[in-house]
Amino acid sequence: MTKYDSEKISLVSQVIMGIGLIAILPLGLLPALLAGLLVYNIIVFGSKKLCRAGVLPQAAKIILLAFIFIIVVSLFSIGGVRLASYVSDEPDSLVVLIKHMAEVVNTARKSMPEWLQGNLPSSIEGWQTGAHEWLLGNAQYLSAFGRGAGMFFVNVIFGMIIGGLAAMHATDDVIEKPFAKALDDRATFLSLAFRRVVFSQIRISALNTFLTGIFLALVMPSLGFNLPLVKTMIAVTFIVGLMPIIGNIVSNTIIFLIALGVSPGAAVGALIFLIFIHKLEYFVNARIIGSRISAHAWELLVAMLVMDAAFGISGLVAAPIYYAYIKDELAAKELV
Repeated sequence: MTKYDSEKISLVSQVIMGIGLIAILPLGLLPALLAGLLVYNIIVFGSKKLCRAGVLPQAAKIILLAFIFIIVVSLFSIGGVRLASYVSDEPDSLVVLIKHMAEVVNTARKSMPEWLQGNLPSSIEGWQTGAHEWLLGNAQYLSAFGRGAGMFFVNVIFGMIIGGLAAMHATDDVIEKPFAKALDDRATFLSLAFRRVVFSQIRISALNTFLTGIFLALVMPSLGFNLPLVKTMIAVTFIVGLMPIIGNIVSNTIIFLIALGVSPGAAVGALIFLIFIHKLEYFVNARIIGSRISAHAWELLVAMLVMDAAFGISGLVAAPIYYAYIKDELAAKELV
């Protein structure tokens, strides 16, 4: 095969991969892709670790696949129990957090302009009545949301199954067929991009949660501000922190409103800390993700902005992974 033929086959495989990655977003299959890539990476790279310990390759993959199955079932079971507790009236539940935020907004309304006060409920019961009327008026949209949530979990499960099956059949043997080899190269680049970005984001979220936990549990009490629902806010910070940029905004808003309910001084202290942690996250993103994919922070932000405008939240989530994949493809051609 000539070099020209090899390059042409590689280009065709790249076009197919590009069309597939773009089609995934409007089709709503991004959860399946991410779940599949996660399972694939865990099994493939985990099995290599086990093989070094003397476990046979196929046996190592079966062990990891069984482990993932047990973990997923356990998470769904524990998640169901925890969700039930979070939507209850326990002291650290999500419902109590939302009620507390509503109380803060209700208290703050007294200092708002009169025209704005007239458009806001005057009590917690008013908020509850308004929420009830909103639920009744938007039942069809909530029903669609429920179906969407159901499809989300179905896509995740199917993606995990596909990723597991792909990992079970993955080998280190040299692929001789040129087009199959080209597609395998594309899949390898995508898998490596996913691994670098996602596991880096977990590290970023863990660091953010650690610093937030110190601030909420140690710094604020030492300043005389005892915030309620600290455990819940720390848990929410880690979970939403797995989403770049957006997660930080969500957790910041919650912490600020809870601090505002304690005192204006607590709110100011929280705001100063949140500004600091927000700036730190940009630095950490640039250091961790940027260094992993050889990209500057502004490159990632531009990619996220464009993908968000084109595909919404799914594009925003996929942007770092897609950009890392593109960088790998260009670097393999020695173009960047």
